[in-house]
Amino acid sequence: MSSFRTQLRCGLWAGAKKGQGSFVWICRIIIPVSFLVTLVKWGGLLNQVDALLNPLMGLINLPGEAALPILTGALVSFYAAIAIITTLPFTLEQMTLIAVFLMVAHELVMEGIIQRKCGIGITKIVLVRITAAILAVLVVSQFFSDTTQSVVVPTALAVATPFVEVLKTWALDMVWLLIRILVIIMTVMMALESMKSLGWTEYLLRFFRPVMRVLGLPERTAVLWVPAALFGLVYGGAVIIEESKRGALTKEELERLHISIGINHSMVEDPALFLALGLNGFWLLVPKFVTAVIAVQVYGAVKYLRKEVAPRWIARGR
Repeated sequence: MSSFRTQLRCGLWAGAKKGQGSFVWICRIIIPVSFLVTLVKWGGLLNQVDALLNPLMGLINLPGEAALPILTGALVSFYAAIAIITTLPFTLEQMTLIAVFLMVAHELVMEGIIQRKCGIGITKIVLVRITAAILAVLVVSQFFSDTTQSVVVPTALAVATPFVEVLKTWALDMVWLLIRILVIIMTVMMALESMKSLGWTEYLLRFFRPVMRVLGLPERTAVLWVPAALFGLVYGGAVIIEESKRGALTKEELERLHISIGINHSMVEDPALFLALGLNGFWLLVPKFVTAVIAVQVYGAVKYLRKEVAPRWIARGR
């Protein structure tokens, strides 16, 4: 019993130290990026880009007005996109398709920087997520009737908000977000380090082993996949960066993991927000999970062709 308490205490202390360092690291990314994007949105640049994207919405079976929540969610905030969705008179089917897109591709700047720090190029992961989101929407849209019907945008949305109010809202939202991040990161880090100290990590790996096989991921990535998949890239990234420092995973394993969690993460909070709007949970969870599986398998196939097949073809050509 004494040994158990000692190991647990050591694990909790080690987790608290790592959690504190990870929180500071996350803050250095989130605060400046979030503030910059807020300025861009307030300055009206987002609306100008939105107008350019309107014609492209028809290609993914959505009305032009869907560009506003999609672009806002992709660049600014997942929550801001939901606020816009509730303001515009979208049909349930249109909201579902927008949700499918945003569940895969949201907050690409901030999360892209986090993933780059953790082992994958920002351009690569952003392109993967956008491509996955588009394909997922195209497939899901086949199960609905006409989803391209235009909606009427309320004029109230065009009214500019004073910068002081924007700054105040951003500051309050940021404080609340950082508190949540601190609590979750500390909890996850302390739990993981305690499990390592007590020798329980193997049980977690064994439990998630079948899931890792389905996802096309190495079994030892389970302890990294779980925090990101359940809580999000911000929280999972803090855990991954610690493992990256230790050199626990190869570059290919890290990229497989990042592709999977880039497409399929935050399975608890994000769907809950859309469920509150009356959307079907099946479309919120299954498409992005299946898309993540396919994306990792395609990545593996491409790697195999480059490593094994291409050299043989080149050799035969000689």
